[in-house]
Amino acid sequence: MSKLRVNKIASVGVSTETTGSVFFDGTDDRLDIAHSIDFRIDDSNTFECWIYYNSLGSNNLFLGVESSYWVGYNHTGVGGASDKFVFTIYNGTSWQAVNSSTTPVVGTWYHIAAVKDGTSLKMFVNGVLENTTTMSGTAAAVTDFFNIGKWNQASAGQGVNGYLSNVRVCKGHAVYKSNFAPPTKELDVHPQSVLLACYDGENIFADKTGRHIIAAYGDRVSGLGTAAQSPIGITTENPGLIRNVDPTAGPTFQGGVGFVSQNWLTLPKGTTVERYVNDAKNAVSASSARGLFLGGSSPTQRNTIDYITIPTAGNAIDFGDLTASHQYVTSVSSNTRGVNGGGDPTTNIIDYVTISTLGNAKDFGDLFTGRYGTGGCSSGVRGVWAGGFPGSSAVNTIDFVTIASTGNANDFGDLTTGRGYLTGCGSPSRGLFAGGLTPTRLNTIDFITIASMGNAFDFGDLTSVRCALSGCSNSIRGVFAGGNTPTMVNIIDYVAIPTTGNAVDFGDQSVTRENVGACSSKTRGVFGGGNNPSNTKLDTIDFVEFATLGDATDFGNLTQNRKGIAGCSNGHGGLG
Repeated sequence: MSKLRVNKIASVGVSTETTGSVFFDGTDDRLDIAHSIDFRIDDSNTFECWIYYNSLGSNNLFLGVESSYWVGYNHTGVGGASDKFVFTIYNGTSWQAVNSSTTPVVGTWYHIAAVKDGTSLKMFVNGVLENTTTMSGTAAAVTDFFNIGKWNQASAGQGVNGYLSNVRVCKGHAVYKSNFAPPTKELDVHPQSVLLACYDGENIFADKTGRHIIAAYGDRVSGLGTAAQSPIGITTENPGLIRNVDPTAGPTFQGGVGFVSQNWLTLPKGTTVERYVNDAKNAVSASSARGLFLGGSSPTQRNTIDYITIPTAGNAIDFGDLTASHQYVTSVSSNTRGVNGGGDPTTNIIDYVTISTLGNAKDFGDLFTGRYGTGGCSSGVRGVWAGGFPGSSAVNTIDFVTIASTGNANDFGDLTTGRGYLTGCGSPSRGLFAGGLTPTRLNTIDFITIASMGNAFDFGDLTSVRCALSGCSNSIRGVFAGGNTPTMVNIIDYVAIPTTGNAVDFGDQSVTRENVGACSSKTRGVFGGGNNPSNTKLDTIDFVEFATLGDATDFGNLTQNRKGIAGCSNGHGGLG
């Protein structure tokens, strides 16, 4: 098959929506997924994808776990054949391999399926069973990452130079046992599927199973924009696969609440008024995301809640009161509700507000551990608090709540290092926690998968060690502002949330300060309050646009000068 480039997105009711792919430059581009038992070799396994080469000439290993098994192109004769596709498993003593009989060439799409069916290893190319062999022993159980596009220890030039589309891994399932017709539609999730990636023409990090976080490594400068995603990037190049859309199936409304559709429209959860508050013209609009600033001290603890309309500029307006007066509280939020946990004086209080309305907070429950100076992140479902000071020593505690409910928080896991006065932000799937005090100041950035439970992993480092900073995000970029090193700074730096790596300079705040609250919409991050180097409490609000780099711009003022405040919104990056 020749390469097909399709840019068409069909209208509702037409079953010709096309799938996507990911481009790799053949040197340092790869996608990684953290170690998981999902990627251990079982009695039966299937690894499949579509692959298209721009160039060949050296080994490339495009699916697998470094020290356990690989599917790739074998130029130098591993397993007794040169210039063939190969599926090889290490049994602790030797590599057991099966090769294709097809010699791939550039400019052609191939469907590859590498199957372990009991002790039998099978290699299918374009639906044809080309070779089979019997494996001896069992696969080595290792803790390496699962890699796509390149073995992460392979030298430059040993990755794929071309495109991978519809990468699917099934565990406990030999999908193909004999010759089959190659797929003509985008692959779908089987009950045993543990990964389905490289299919979404709009999201390089998409996993249709929803089980894993995909990180990208290569030459990308940031996670935003087509140019910035080159050479790793989503593309419309594909082998002619269409999406499995039923052209006759339209929306079905069930009791005015439920909604089922196989087309592109998906209704938002919650009422329109709950999701988007009124703008200045009293018209409900998606551009009217609301941000809240909660608690703080000036100099005594406050129960104040202010609000702003993030896409506009202007002074904050009184919203209501928290259930108690405290500073160093941390807020998390969904698109309807803001939930506030902990604070100084040390407390385990959790209370909540409905963001679209005005009024006082209501009791939610208790934190797993009472403390202040935590970092927080949230998706549309779950809110997570990490670290903090329950006394004179910092903790590594992470706990969480389901935002739509009420009740006490539950244990989630631990940070890589116990610390307080850190900050958090996130995407719909991943939460980040940055900086902090142990009492030594840190530049540490950790990450978690919000929907799961477990300990945090190392993400990278801030541009400088600091604590008492603030963080906010859209779904791709996390931005961290201010803090002290212990000298107070006006630094703003950022990371691409779906990847890992060190932060990069973004610009400067309008004022040098620490203990600032932050909130965000999909396009804008807003920072409010704090204290300056002379410990004067501030009412300053400034903002940045996530898609650009540069210094913060004046937004307006809080209703009171105060520091140690929390921020949340109904439009932040964790909501997608």
